[in-house]
Amino acid sequence: MPIITTIDDLKRLHKRRAPKMFYDYAESGSWTEQTFRENTSDFDKIRLRQRVAVDMSNRSTAGKMIGEDVSMPVALAPVGLTGMQSADGEIKAAKAAEKFGVPFTISTMSICSIEDVAAHTKAPFWFQLYVMRDEEFVDNIIARARNAGCSALVLTLDLQILGQRHKDIKNGLTAPPKLTPKTLLNLSTKWKWGLEMLGTHRRTFRNIVGHAKSVENMASLHSWTASQFDPKLNWDTIARIKEKWGGKLILKGILDVEDAKKAVACGADAIIVSNHGGRQLDGALSAIRMLPSIVAAVGDQIEVHMDSGIRSGQDVLKALALGAKGVYIGRAYIYGLGAMGEAGVTKALEVIHTELDVTMALCGKRDINDVDRDILLVPEDFEGRWV
Repeated sequence: MPIITTIDDLKRLHKRRAPKMFYDYAESGSWTEQTFRENTSDFDKIRLRQRVAVDMSNRSTAGKMIGEDVSMPVALAPVGLTGMQSADGEIKAAKAAEKFGVPFTISTMSICSIEDVAAHTKAPFWFQLYVMRDEEFVDNIIARARNAGCSALVLTLDLQILGQRHKDIKNGLTAPPKLTPKTLLNLSTKWKWGLEMLGTHRRTFRNIVGHAKSVENMASLHSWTASQFDPKLNWDTIARIKEKWGGKLILKGILDVEDAKKAVACGADAIIVSNHGGRQLDGALSAIRMLPSIVAAVGDQIEVHMDSGIRSGQDVLKALALGAKGVYIGRAYIYGLGAMGEAGVTKALEVIHTELDVTMALCGKRDINDVDRDILLVPEDFEGRWV
């Protein structure tokens, strides 16, 4: 077993052990992948202030996200096809998150269903919703999430139209994978993954199959999903969903101050500053660049979270210091899941927690709730002057 000390260690194992189409699905952005790259590289532009002769004992990374206690202000982001990275992947990730004391968010496009995860966990988890044209399906899945005890609805706003990811098209991405000669050749080198998949019956989108009208098999599923993302999603739709849900609402995909203000006006409990991990609008600014201006505009009125580009505990600390009340990791935990299953998700969380804790201490802070911009050195032009 290799020694794991960084998220990149898990990424290398993930690439080696998961089928190419599913590794590429996680490790890709839209079009030129500029935004995908800058989501991570822009963190490197921010420096940390080292402080010395400060009492570093009795440190705590514990906090709250939307009123829920967390061992650190980090949640597992919703990621589609998680159960294709490792058999029963959503269940494994949710169990790891529960044991670690951080929230898990299940995607509409998950392989394991909401009910599957609820049956294997005790802690409430969050449900991420894509708004579909089929209003009956949307209402039903909201009810299913409520019945499963989900404690927050994460409503994604930036996928009314699917951004093009070249790798997925070239790989012929499907769940389960179509057994073409090219795919069979790749799968022949991933025998451990294949054996695990043979041991589960969860191999397709179980939140959809059997729940959406006329979706009973793979052919009908593909045609349904291809046409269902609702391009008419607007603030009136959000208000209807908020009323239907009746619980805590987090709006995901905010990348503009004006949209953040509208999110406040609609009564959301939190927003996630996010560009969908660079998978939608290529050429958009990175989430970490946009975070400060959004926090300045609405941070005193709504809980501001952030995702896209987090690969280390230092990234987490920088986002928190810039005003985020919580961050989400997607690829970082998917690397761990694809590498080592549930143990890999736990390892990803351990790596991030250790980096967060040590870096916080070396910046002169003992409590994550005391972290602020004072620990950072931010270039004057970091947010840029755009006209």
